[in-house]
Amino acid sequence: MAGSAGDIGWALEAVLLAERELLLFAGFWLAVGLLDELAIDLSWFWLKLTGRARTRSLPAGYGVAPLAGPVAVFIPAFAESAVIGTTIRHMLLTWRQEALRLYVGCYGNDPVTLAAAIQAAGDDPRLRLVLVNANGPTTKADCLNRLYAALEVDEKRDGRRFRGVVLHDAEDMVHPDALAAIDAALAAVDFVQLPVRPVADQANRWISGHYADEFTESHAKAMVVRSELGLALPAAGVGCGLSRAALARLVNMQPAGPRAGPFAPDALTEDYELGLILSKTGRGSAFLRLRAADGSLVATASCFPDKLAAAVRQKTRWIHGIAFQGWDRFGWSAKPLEFWMTLRDRRGPLTTLVLAAAYALLALDGLLALTQIVGLVPHMPLTGAHRILLSIGLAGLAWRALLRMLFVGQEYGWAEGLRAVLRIPVANVIAIMAGRRAIVGYMRSLAGHPVGWDKTEHLAHPAASYLQEAAA
Repeated sequence: MAGSAGDIGWALEAVLLAERELLLFAGFWLAVGLLDELAIDLSWFWLKLTGRARTRSLPAGYGVAPLAGPVAVFIPAFAESAVIGTTIRHMLLTWRQEALRLYVGCYGNDPVTLAAAIQAAGDDPRLRLVLVNANGPTTKADCLNRLYAALEVDEKRDGRRFRGVVLHDAEDMVHPDALAAIDAALAAVDFVQLPVRPVADQANRWISGHYADEFTESHAKAMVVRSELGLALPAAGVGCGLSRAALARLVNMQPAGPRAGPFAPDALTEDYELGLILSKTGRGSAFLRLRAADGSLVATASCFPDKLAAAVRQKTRWIHGIAFQGWDRFGWSAKPLEFWMTLRDRRGPLTTLVLAAAYALLALDGLLALTQIVGLVPHMPLTGAHRILLSIGLAGLAWRALLRMLFVGQEYGWAEGLRAVLRIPVANVIAIMAGRRAIVGYMRSLAGHPVGWDKTEHLAHPAASYLQEAAA
């Protein structure tokens, strides 16, 4: 029995030593991440103080102005019969400009989505339905390339060239002023991005709401900093406009040749990539943060998953595409500020390891606290390094929670701001699960397995409540 007690004591002391090593690892990288975020915070505060981060207000009736030229909207749609009809009707009613053309990409093996799109269009001649020459789902970029090919056919037939293309998803709700704002911006730049304003599903605010938390802070602060510092801007894939000339350049840049189209068909995050490319070439890019005359943010009301598995799948694609494929396809910039932003974009796998270590640390601390109470393990005081890292971590997390609450509260109301703080652990768990899945997926791709469009399927339109509020 004495030997067993000794073995248990030795094992618990080993756990204590492991806890201290985990504290050093997690504490160091959390401190690095918090200092990184603090640099963005300080940059944003400086831009606000100097008036460079001002949100411009638009006059009443701005969104009904005629377009400077024909503008196309691309929407890829597979297994979207529950949402595509609502999205098409809403977009055609909200954006009434005659020069608008809506291209919706469907698949022959998905007749219900095609039927829903046809029914939604009614007799509006601005809708163009395009069939992809393959069974779905292919990659999203492959579908977008088919839409681009259809646009080229229309240009040759009608003898006119489009001014630009706007990208949207099958469940997006557009703002009345968004199309006019993008059209105006394309006179000066080749790529423009509007903010994304996620719709928090009333049935499950914990999963869908964490997207609102992250996008609200990112598109009110980090993207503003990148834009004002003249750094490359990633495209969100929705609410982003591309000039026609820029798309033509992207076609010539594809490794597969001009016939492939402007979007990289093997990329999981083709939107992210094209934003970076167009920011560094041609006339550059701009991030527009605008308020309509009624005070609403000119943004895309985008719908995100409200189930854990779906959220993990979606974020897996983001991490795989941005962190792993981005590294393989683009490498690293030698410019210090661009290198910093690239590190921020690709930190997903490291974030997974650090967060997993931090939560393992919490579990070990709970276990050790119990064993120390009963005297199985002696108390081991923290070293100076441990105390410094712990102090930085606690202070930094409190600061991050405060800013998250302020940004979300300003946009969604203070009750939602408080919930945003409570959702931080939810976001962390999703990040851990998605990071692990992305690493596995990347290893599979290295072994020769093809990548596919691991998209979110919708059983009902998640923005139904949003549309009711907007119509009230």
